Amino acid sequence: MISENLKNILSNISDEVTLVAVSKTKPNSAIMEVYHAGQRVFGENKVQDLAAKAEALPKDIQWHMIGHLQSNKVKYIAPFVALIHGIDSLKLLKEVNKRAAQNNRVIDCLLQIHIAEEETKFGLNEVEAIQVLNAADELKNVCIKGLMGMATNTADESVVSKEFAGLKQLFTKLQTTNSQLKIISMGMSSDYPLAIRQGSTMVRVGSAIFGSRN
Repeated sequence: MISENLKNILSNISDEVTLVAVSKTKPNSAIMEVYHAGQRVFGENKVQDLAAKAEALPKDIQWHMIGHLQSNKVKYIAPFVALIHGIDSLKLLKEVNKRAAQNNRVIDCLLQIHIAEEETKFGLNEVEAIQVLNAADELKNVCIKGLMGMATNTADESVVSKEFAGLKQLFTKLQTTNSQLKIISMGMSSDYPLAIRQGSTMVRVGSAIFGSRN
């Protein structure tokens, strides 16, 4: 039962942690079941799906773009997206800023930090993150709200824990000069309790709510 899964997860996380229900590949009927159970924050990883679902579903849903975002697709989500998790270059941030301005909006964003040992994951290193943060001061239609990271896909909790701790350390360091940084988005269905122990304030949970993907 999807709504039961949601209740169980919410009972295990504190009010300080925001739950993003990752609805990618899931039908609108499943999203509405979670919606009726009280959830309002949903995440999608494909622009096309995100735009279609935002069009069809209740307008009080906060939609998060959690996947890798290509610059040429920003325009499709700029009118409504609540938070973009995966800013991994200054070029992308500038495009978000441009499209936000066209829609008279300020779009909240997270910088994606490369914390995993896997090469396949996207993300900035510390030096690049600082450069993007400094450049963001000049961009009036975006607001960097925090950091996001994806840990290595491994059953070894010590590896995952270490990567999350590293992201928290960087977050604390950057916060000293950037008071608007409030969010650390780390942790998914398999590792969100670990992420919360390491200081995560936002978890992205899909299969633990909706069941495994087809």
